Amino acid sequence: MKKLVLVVGLFITPMVMALDIPGGDYQGRADVSAFVQRMASETDYTEAELVDLFSQVKKQGHLFALLDKPAEKELDWYQYRGIFIKDKRIDLGVEFWQQHRELLTEVSEKTGVPPEIIVAIIGVETFYGIYKGKDPVFDSLVTLAFDYPRRAKFFTRELEQFLLLAKEQGFEARALRGSYAGAMGMPQFISSSYRNYAIDFDQDGQTNLFDSIADITGSVANYFVKHGWQRDGRVARPLEATENNSIESLEPGVKPTYKWADLKRSGLDSKFEISEETPVALVKLKQRDRLEYWAGFQNFYVITRYNHSELYAMAVYQLAKLISHQYKKTT
Repeated sequence: MKKLVLVVGLFITPMVMALDIPGGDYQGRADVSAFVQRMASETDYTEAELVDLFSQVKKQGHLFALLDKPAEKELDWYQYRGIFIKDKRIDLGVEFWQQHRELLTEVSEKTGVPPEIIVAIIGVETFYGIYKGKDPVFDSLVTLAFDYPRRAKFFTRELEQFLLLAKEQGFEARALRGSYAGAMGMPQFISSSYRNYAIDFDQDGQTNLFDSIADITGSVANYFVKHGWQRDGRVARPLEATENNSIESLEPGVKPTYKWADLKRSGLDSKFEISEETPVALVKLKQRDRLEYWAGFQNFYVITRYNHSELYAMAVYQLAKLISHQYKKTT
């Protein structure tokens, strides 16, 4: 009889030891409990800390529709361009550059990334910090990790990275707000990018992409450097199609896999001098009544590492050019 009692005890012990999430919209979810237990065993978090965090999560159901229809995939170039290339965004970009002139010069000299590119990224991402996002980052990532199967692997990884980031930087996890996909701060870094590419440029002991303009600008430039930015390199050049061209035989893209000679042979020409051996991508954009072709160089490709869209990269590039043009008028 004693042996029977012992066997029963062995079977019920795991039930007693099972982790309980006592509240929130993820209460009773075995997959969430397993995640919490794994993070507690592999990181500096205790189970109690994680249970407290997850017990307060509110499911952010409105995020699914936003992720299913991003502007980069839903809009043509002429529509997308109209969102970002506006006088106010140009004027505020010039103002931001003037206000942080010395800092931007220092960052640019150290990294090789032009000030106007850094400013344009911040302008496109958050309108120079005006719109940093209002969704709770932790709740958003939990929602997308456990209830958005199409990209669950990606968002589970970002949730892990976010928890590690919060611990490392001393952030209050539930207090942080960001985009619907969990991007944070003035330059809108996702958690893995924050941990891998953000830098403490002002050397105050914390990497702060929310309030430190030095860390923000330095981190944007560092992101580009780590992804292969070429100092003094070109970004893109407009092209013209000649008669009897064979452009349709070419594959548009953002990675410079062609040589300029290949595009020339297919009936594309440029007013700018380009060496025939120069690696280029054929960037195809849809205007309201025609197609527009550009040669995209290595630095254009680097911009797409920030957001994997030729529309995004072109918006950043054109905004940067317009900001630079206006800025030079003031100096």
